[in-house]
Amino acid sequence: METNKEVKSHQRLSPYVEIMDSTLRDGEQTSGVSFLPHEKLMIARMLLRDLNVDRIEVASARVSEGEKEAVKMICRYARQIDKIDCVEVLGFVDGHTSVDWIVDAGASTLNLLAKGSLKHCREQLKKTPEEHIADIKAVLVYALEQGVGVNLYLEDWSSGMKDSPEYVYQLMDALVDTPIRRFMLPDTLGIMNPLQVVEYFRKMLKRYPDAHFDFHAHNDYDLAVSNSLAAALSGARGLHVTVNGLGERCGNAPLSSVQVILKDQFNARTNIIEEKLMDVSKLVESYSGIAIAPNQPIIGDNVFTQVAGVHADGDQKGGLYHNPLVPERFGRRREYAMGKTSGRANIARNLQELGLELTPEQTQRVTRRITELGDRKEVVTQDDLPFIVSDVLKHDVTEEKVKLVSYQVSLAYGLKPLANVKVDINGQQYEGHSSGDGQYDAFVKALRKIYREYLDRTFPLLQNYAVTIPPGGRTDALVQTVITWQMADGHLLRTRGLDADQTEAAIKATIKMLNIIET
Repeated sequence: METNKEVKSHQRLSPYVEIMDSTLRDGEQTSGVSFLPHEKLMIARMLLRDLNVDRIEVASARVSEGEKEAVKMICRYARQIDKIDCVEVLGFVDGHTSVDWIVDAGASTLNLLAKGSLKHCREQLKKTPEEHIADIKAVLVYALEQGVGVNLYLEDWSSGMKDSPEYVYQLMDALVDTPIRRFMLPDTLGIMNPLQVVEYFRKMLKRYPDAHFDFHAHNDYDLAVSNSLAAALSGARGLHVTVNGLGERCGNAPLSSVQVILKDQFNARTNIIEEKLMDVSKLVESYSGIAIAPNQPIIGDNVFTQVAGVHADGDQKGGLYHNPLVPERFGRRREYAMGKTSGRANIARNLQELGLELTPEQTQRVTRRITELGDRKEVVTQDDLPFIVSDVLKHDVTEEKVKLVSYQVSLAYGLKPLANVKVDINGQQYEGHSSGDGQYDAFVKALRKIYREYLDRTFPLLQNYAVTIPPGGRTDALVQTVITWQMADGHLLRTRGLDADQTEAAIKATIKMLNIIET
């Protein structure tokens, strides 16, 4: 166990890197993404309170009244938790306009967008470097008079260093001794590679060793995370990220990936609470409508799922296929999915987790059946396993304890759908009826009523509902419905149903779930 002296020594050797999250500003520039004010507030709360990021960039000044209302809500909350200095707003070199907007919104930090390349200065602003510098200083003076702190973006800095470094140095020479807190260096067009990041950062730090530099990466060449690490290795004190890598074009550096690569590959310190990464990712996924790829590192559904049987065998013999990215670190757990490459070790691991004891011969027969399903591209989950075992072994150990005796759902224009349901639970029949917002919703509400009124039991909460249809566009195609349920103890259960009718597929998945919890 480390002593206090050893801990302090370790902290001196490990660099601290600020994390600035720009999901609510740069991330919202993702095509099709627009957060409502209350959604922005909920994301900001989770970033500041739960994930503990150092700073958040929440909006661009002058955009809309809705944007201002969102900033006001976030700033009120940030003041309550004494983190108003952590809330930043992008503003422009526009005299008093952006500063006044930010003050009226209740914020106290301006991220001033200046031009970091001569091309942008001359062609977009139609100004000389001297004129642009004078305009920046005028905004800075006014912001300070209003009690607003200033960080400075050098927009298109990467192109500036490549094509007009003398302009970048002219800008920095004029501003480095002003009260600007941070100089934020963006790869606006996403054109850099890690070697260029190292080269350009070393030049900046050699000329301005006492300046605080942030790096803002874009992912056009899929190098945002690598470039961010290169910047940190080269002396950047802060990195800009977004949740799930949201952002314009190909997006920005994903928060979760930057966090783990800083900690594991650079031995850096941050304030991020890693156990909350998944929660904030799911919240942003829900509000943005942009799905997380199943293989997205850290936060994807499949990244802690082993399929190959040799991996399951190795894990049983001393964690041979584990790396530092253990799922428990992020509030998750390792799973062993089943398919044609699973092998007996993988399936035995799943059987063990379910408490199912089979003989070697029985396990081999179940393995063969799962391999057959894998060849047909069927989805095989741990929740399916008891039913596969029952089907293969033809015995009554996992017989259905919940049976759907009959049901009727009706749909009429202008009226709420209705459902009448009769189920057999452990040999006793019950009936329930209810209306709902859809046919399946009415069916579930009827079941809830049965469990509440007759059994005095809590019915699991529906957490996620996904429908997939095989390609081809046929109207008679099978529909696979995958439903995620949250149990009373908090753990999640995923079941699926397959049918030509979407409602019927969902009902099958629901009855499967009820049988799993009964057994």
